[in-house]
Amino acid sequence: MAFFESDGQVAGGSAGDRRHPRATRRGAVSGGWHAALRRYLIATAVGHLAWEFLHMPLYTIWREGTWGEVAFAALHCTGGDVLIALTSLMLALLLLGNETWPRERFRPVAALAIALGVGYTAFSEWLNVVVRAAWDYSELMPILSLFGVEVGLSPLLQWIVVPAVAFALAGRAAASAGAQRRR
Repeated sequence: MAFFESDGQVAGGSAGDRRHPRATRRGAVSGGWHAALRRYLIATAVGHLAWEFLHMPLYTIWREGTWGEVAFAALHCTGGDVLIALTSLMLALLLLGNETWPRERFRPVAALAIALGVGYTAFSEWLNVVVRAAWDYSELMPILSLFGVEVGLSPLLQWIVVPAVAFALAGRAAASAGAQRRR
């Protein structure tokens, strides 16, 4: 494995051994992705956990379940939300990202990841409410009709608001990581 000097040159190499100008000591191109991903995951987990507990009265489990069942449902759904968020982000990165993400292509990746999350959520809500009857909405849940399928408004808003906030925080992490590297 080659190690790079701060100017992108292989340690001990000649001027003809120049590498990518943003190469780090380990040879990887750094766009601040680690800090951005960490902040995105933390914000996603915290945001979805809070949203799951806050919108629980919009589901029948709030009235019909025990406190233990409500807590388990919120934690279980949060775990699923984090997996959906990671999968949506990875697909968006594979389709639209590049090696300098998040410094470049940040907004297209974020927009696609949010769209994938909303799309999957609409499908999952339909599947679990209508087809499988795994859960049900209470009379408090506002309902939207999308392409002839009725879906709860709160889960759709959750998949717009939480990822948007998480990406905003991730973008700040990437920007501050980039500013620190330039010093």
